[in-house]
Amino acid sequence: MTLDDRTVRDLVLVGHGMVGQRFLEAWTEQPAARGWRVTVLAEEPRPAYDRVHLSSLFDGGTAEDLALCPSGFLAEHGIDLRLGDPATAIDRAGRTVTTRSGAEVRYDVLVLATGSVPFVPPVPGTDAPGCHVYRTIEDVDAIRADAATAATGVVVGGGLLGLEAAGALRAGGLTTHVVEFAPRLMAVQVDDGGGAALRRKIEDLGVTVHTGAGAGGVLTGPDGRVRGLALSDGRELPADLVVFSAGVRARDQLARDCGLPVGPRGGVVVDERCRTEDPAVLAIGECAQAVDGRVYGLVAPGYQMAETAARTVAGLDGAAFTGADLSTKLKLLGVDVASFGDPHGTAEGALDVLYSDSRSGVYRKLVIGTDGALLGGVLVGDTEGYGTLRPLAVGGKPLTVAPEQLVLPVGFAGAAGPVALPDDAVLCSCHNVTQGAVRAAVREQGADSVAAVKKCTRAGTGCGSCLKQLGTVVTEELEAAGVSAFKGLCEHFAHTRAELYEIVRVTGVTTFTELRDRHGSGEGCEICKPTVASILASLGNGHILDGEQGALQDSNDHFLANLQRNGSYSVVPRVPGGEITPEGLIAIGEIARDHGLYTKITGGQRIDMFGATVDQLPAIWHRLVEAGFESGHAYGKSLRTVKSCVGETWCRYGVQDSTALAIELELRYRGLRSPHKLKAAVSGCARECAEAQSKDFGIIATSAGWNLYVGGNGGMTPRHADLLAADLDRETLIRTIDRYLMFYIRTADRLERTSVWLERLEGGLDHLRAVVLDDSLGIAAELDDLMIRHIGGYQDEWAATLADPERLRRFASFVNAPGTPDPAVTFVPERGQIRPARPGEAGHTLNAPVLVAGARLEVLTP
Repeated sequence: MTLDDRTVRDLVLVGHGMVGQRFLEAWTEQPAARGWRVTVLAEEPRPAYDRVHLSSLFDGGTAEDLALCPSGFLAEHGIDLRLGDPATAIDRAGRTVTTRSGAEVRYDVLVLATGSVPFVPPVPGTDAPGCHVYRTIEDVDAIRADAATAATGVVVGGGLLGLEAAGALRAGGLTTHVVEFAPRLMAVQVDDGGGAALRRKIEDLGVTVHTGAGAGGVLTGPDGRVRGLALSDGRELPADLVVFSAGVRARDQLARDCGLPVGPRGGVVVDERCRTEDPAVLAIGECAQAVDGRVYGLVAPGYQMAETAARTVAGLDGAAFTGADLSTKLKLLGVDVASFGDPHGTAEGALDVLYSDSRSGVYRKLVIGTDGALLGGVLVGDTEGYGTLRPLAVGGKPLTVAPEQLVLPVGFAGAAGPVALPDDAVLCSCHNVTQGAVRAAVREQGADSVAAVKKCTRAGTGCGSCLKQLGTVVTEELEAAGVSAFKGLCEHFAHTRAELYEIVRVTGVTTFTELRDRHGSGEGCEICKPTVASILASLGNGHILDGEQGALQDSNDHFLANLQRNGSYSVVPRVPGGEITPEGLIAIGEIARDHGLYTKITGGQRIDMFGATVDQLPAIWHRLVEAGFESGHAYGKSLRTVKSCVGETWCRYGVQDSTALAIELELRYRGLRSPHKLKAAVSGCARECAEAQSKDFGIIATSAGWNLYVGGNGGMTPRHADLLAADLDRETLIRTIDRYLMFYIRTADRLERTSVWLERLEGGLDHLRAVVLDDSLGIAAELDDLMIRHIGGYQDEWAATLADPERLRRFASFVNAPGTPDPAVTFVPERGQIRPARPGEAGHTLNAPVLVAGARLEVLTP
């Protein structure tokens, strides 16, 4: 490409999504990047984040958890990121880009990474309140807000994002429907047999599936809001909420407007080096039509295009993108699904090898070529073989074992053992990393862990579906060299989290520094510091904010409140079992009114108050403590709630007093710090109104006692809890839960939910049952003592903070001007309350109380 002779050249990137961020990372790795000035024009109000795991926001995840742009990355490389100011026009002759704010930015090279927009069918009513798309963090926020008052939700689209959205609605307690125009779910990825197996599994979870029908129009009520969805076949579905997730369209309007060619189905036309017709303009990701005529909607091809474009701009030869592997592996509503290679057998002469078990919901299909090579496949219900089968299909080499042996269940007579992969098999399709490259990183670059291999090769840093296979290869290579695989917590500790827990418990270490000096190295990192802080807290080593402990916490624990999207915080007092007096309700209402807070009932039967600034927190806590409330630990990896129904006290179906037990358990385990958050529930009968079987531990009343379920969770990857013991009396029940929780805290990995821990635990449920009921390991007395220590050492973190002037000093928006409101934290009135101001809105900062729409808000006119 032709560039002028100026010392500093200008590179402009339009879009800062996942692919845009990968381009920046690949570009900054090029020696040629020196001497270039980089400007990024982004539409969204935040830097790049992980859209692949967007549904984690429905399970308590935060925008910060999804962030992809490392702290300090932009400053280190001198990148000018302009958030909320997207490009609106391109002048190719003058080589300038105009932004929404009116700024004009010059470029020598322009890279378009504008992504895609959700497709909304052109039917009446799609703009009605209650209609949503599922693409951004703001979309998720809007869906969650509407779902809080909805009973029934309909998702239009039965593909990947559609089923994720359906899972989120179902987890939120909504009666959920999925409408898919194709004759099966996930029509692109799976075949008829796989689609049928997937449908059976999803409908077993309570989601109603409608295939072969599209959206005919949105039905609205007298208030203009959604009340239902008309289908193209004439049927009508009731709905309070409709989510459109029926695919995406390339966002190519900028290119169209400036005369760049686009494909017949959209997408800026590019060559194998990601160049458009104008050699000074490149396009990557979902806005581009690749040289093979496809617009790729997956992140892995986008990353490959980003890397190709970076090499192209750097002037390197050999940079080519001619197509990509569309394999995918994911869990939808708790159902494992994978497809790889050519799952539909389009090659001439291809044969199918099938295994189907409708009882267990397992379906496996392999597509075999005429030369005996594995061409592709579909896996539903059991994707264990994906890590091996996908590289074999991508490699296209003849199989060394009979294909039927690869689909049979493990343990079936004649089933094959592990299949060796060739070194040119691609393990990580996101970054096109082969098994040979991973082995070389271990042998030649000294990478002795998966984390080290990630740094060397970037394998495993994309969608994450290759991590298990990656770990296997790293371990194999290390063992072949006579080296034990590194299983430590991070580079600063060679011990696992469970080992560090035992060290702290046995030695009585009380600080991170002491533990690091005696058993670790370096200064610590964002992995080990909060992990050790959690271990210390779970063993009762002082207040979470005292001394060194306070510096180890993440943003939520640091201020004993939940950080929200605009820099404000939410406050959640504990309401054990969901039981609250009228006086308590009035107290919370008055506090929220006087501080201008947004209030919302949570799914865990308590009240969340949003919009507090850091300096307001102590005043709010003071009034709550005076009213008899304490911290609900919504900010911590600890017990959140023990949800309950009203049980036999009020309900004509109840057989036990579920509310009293839920209150007792919540007060017993409050403040218990653990590797991951804990949720529980108690149902007073088998009708299960408290949803106990979706919790980390759940109890269901029987006529003879209590059934105890463990290891369940909702959220992005739901898991049904397992029955640990039946018909327990109260004393045995509580003792069993004590031991279960302490055994989990003692042995789980960092940020490992009880569901994942239980599936990983050697011996599984039977082993757990033997430990907590039969004391098979001889540690029951230790587990009992640990719980007694926790109960005896409990203190309310809010009240303890209020009693200590030193702890209170941290609660100020500005250290040098305490009491001054943070002007960056702004709100606007909505439905009689406040909400965070969106980009471009004239927001207000909290200060003096005024009345807005009948509610008292604290605002300061800007």
